[in-house]
Amino acid sequence: MLLYIIRHGEPDYSTDSLTKNGKEQARALANRLCSHGLDEVYSSPLGRAVETAEPTCRRLGLECIIEEWMNEDKVWDEFTSVDENSERDWAFGCQNTRLIENGFLHGKWYENPVFSTCKSPLECYRRLSAGSDDLTERLGYKRDGHIYRIISPNEKRIAAFCHHGVSTIWLSYLLNIPPQIFWAGFDIHHTAVTILNFRNNPDGLTSPQCMCLADMSHIYKENIPVNAAIQF
Repeated sequence: MLLYIIRHGEPDYSTDSLTKNGKEQARALANRLCSHGLDEVYSSPLGRAVETAEPTCRRLGLECIIEEWMNEDKVWDEFTSVDENSERDWAFGCQNTRLIENGFLHGKWYENPVFSTCKSPLECYRRLSAGSDDLTERLGYKRDGHIYRIISPNEKRIAAFCHHGVSTIWLSYLLNIPPQIFWAGFDIHHTAVTILNFRNNPDGLTSPQCMCLADMSHIYKENIPVNAAIQF
């Protein structure tokens, strides 16, 4: 099974919708995804994610299945902090050296000082992890510790349209990378596509492998301005 994790297009956060440029990004993304096809599409319930998925679903004749756990509004409430200017932003959006200067913290990433003013980062991580486990089990792969038991092997292509915060937390969990290490070293831009391969190994066990991370080749192919494509 291939799992495509996709960030929404350039948004107008005030209206929870896509900008004109974001709609162009979504159209370019649909061209890319439709060239190989998808079997199922999942999305956050927020408008900017659903609107990004819409061109792909319409062209492929697929239903957009809403996953409430991908809603970033709650994640924003739990995983943001207030800086010295009294402005709220993602705690993991700080200077990346601050995320790794305390090392791996023996798995207790939430003890890094950058998360000290967040509302409930560990609870948020656990909630998204549970949402991930529920979805992957429905898709045929049941989490067991740090690996997956193959309960229904398949060759489906599954797309999940979500958000920056949700996808970076989710990917750190799926790939067994300590969250602060993932956030320090990787980033995801608008309509960027990450593909994970759940190989159907003969022993019935698998672990998703990252085939590409935050790929934006569809943006370049359609000559959409790169600066607009990578703005947060």
